[in-house]
Amino acid sequence: MTPADLSATAPNQVSAEAGRRRTFAIIAHPDAGKTTLTEKLLLRGGAIQLAGAVRAKGNARRTRSDWMKIEQDRGISVATSVMTFERGGLIFNLLDTPGHEDFSEDTYRTLTAVDAAVMVLDAAKGIEAQTRKLFEVCRLRDIPIITFVNKMDREARDPFELIDEIEKTLALDAAPVAWPVGRASEFAGTWDMLARHFLPVDADDRSAVSLSGPDDPKLAGLVGPERAAALAEEVGLAEAACPEFDLEAFRQGTLTPVFFGSALRDFGIGHLLDGLARYAPPPQSRSADARPVDPGEPALTGFVFKVQANMDPNHRDRVAFVRLCSGRLVKGMRLKQVRTGKQVPVNAPLFFFAKDRQVAEEAWPGDVVGVANHGTLRIGDTLTEGEAINFRGVPSFAPEILRHVRLEDPMLAKKLKTALSQLAEEGVVQLFRPLDGSNPVVGVVGQLQLDVLQSRLKVEYGVPAGFDDTMWQMMRWVTGDDRAALDRFAATNRRDAGEDHDGALVAFFGSDWRRKRAEEEWPMLRFHAVREQHGLEMAKR
Repeated sequence: MTPADLSATAPNQVSAEAGRRRTFAIIAHPDAGKTTLTEKLLLRGGAIQLAGAVRAKGNARRTRSDWMKIEQDRGISVATSVMTFERGGLIFNLLDTPGHEDFSEDTYRTLTAVDAAVMVLDAAKGIEAQTRKLFEVCRLRDIPIITFVNKMDREARDPFELIDEIEKTLALDAAPVAWPVGRASEFAGTWDMLARHFLPVDADDRSAVSLSGPDDPKLAGLVGPERAAALAEEVGLAEAACPEFDLEAFRQGTLTPVFFGSALRDFGIGHLLDGLARYAPPPQSRSADARPVDPGEPALTGFVFKVQANMDPNHRDRVAFVRLCSGRLVKGMRLKQVRTGKQVPVNAPLFFFAKDRQVAEEAWPGDVVGVANHGTLRIGDTLTEGEAINFRGVPSFAPEILRHVRLEDPMLAKKLKTALSQLAEEGVVQLFRPLDGSNPVVGVVGQLQLDVLQSRLKVEYGVPAGFDDTMWQMMRWVTGDDRAALDRFAATNRRDAGEDHDGALVAFFGSDWRRKRAEEEWPMLRFHAVREQHGLEMAKR
């Protein structure tokens, strides 16, 4: 199909295809079972035949969503994986995000690309620190959240206690749509609060037992009189004390449906997928600087929320992940990169399954596609068929750790420069070049990011490198309406200033006192802790 043919794409066809999409992320504190849940969702969705083990040894199977060497070695997720599968006539785009707080910036950016999120809680631990942080990001973006209480086949807290914690800690109504029958070794299955049937723990989703209610005598024959009596009492209390599930309240982000299950035992996963299909919203209207963009519009729009280098180390490739917001993408299109005005050819758009990929003949609003990137596309870029609009909401945060990069072999200086540039484009680290010409500075949220950077420099680029402390504790982006004042600041503070990967001016400070002093001395300038990509919008902390 030629670009001229695209105008023939009927708006109602775009709307219909958008309505089939469910694009969601999975968020959780480390070790809550997020990656295992991802594997089982893919298994249930027919995307894989065998699920791996997160901490597999030797030549054992690896989880399909964790494909980097450091992820496999440590049993953690450090990069967002995108996986697409079809089930029941719907297309699911699953974005598996890093759980570790050291990679929170990648997660924040990924949450700009989804329409819903699954919040995974450990049944024994409830809401943990990173869960709370990620929830707050979802709340800022009004992202509807489905809660999955995992590990019910182990020692677990009382379900009422967990629901109460969700409501009090997150200020969010919690409506149980499933209720556990028994706990830990006595866990026998769940009662579906809406469909009013019982699903035994070792049965598949088609083996649900229809009952007249939780007090149906048949249930005692299935789970024993004690567990049946406990369920009847608990369901009665839950129906009286907990809010009923309300679709509108869920989609407005004020209520979360709560599911119970065990990802490891592959229980409750089908019920969760059914919930995503029924309740999670299809693509919604998105804010841009000029106007809101509706998913049913015939003209294509999308934005880059992630850049990944070396998914295939043999080819040293770089792929930009694009979330489509409206229109229809067809292989062979040329799109406008709004930031530069350049035309970007989309000759082989890709659908992903973690590291694996296939060429997409067409894609629709809600889909996430990969576009070959030769250094032109950056995180935050908007792509359109010609309209000059920019989607908002893809942030960078001031790093908490600043380190000079120490090259072990001076002969590899050129390779190091290329590697750091590509990894900065990807968002693995932030890269700063001091104005005085000293060694480049990398900024990260946590120490584990430095470990990942060191590993990838060595494994993917063949560049052994180390890190040295800097004299600074923090950095801020510097902006102002007075160009002469900006130039004076840069000239006066050459030792404590630099440029980021996009050429934006930054200032380094040895203490918070120094930062406040700079703000007093330069009142005509603004110092920012959060920067919207490519300077569309800045926020001051």
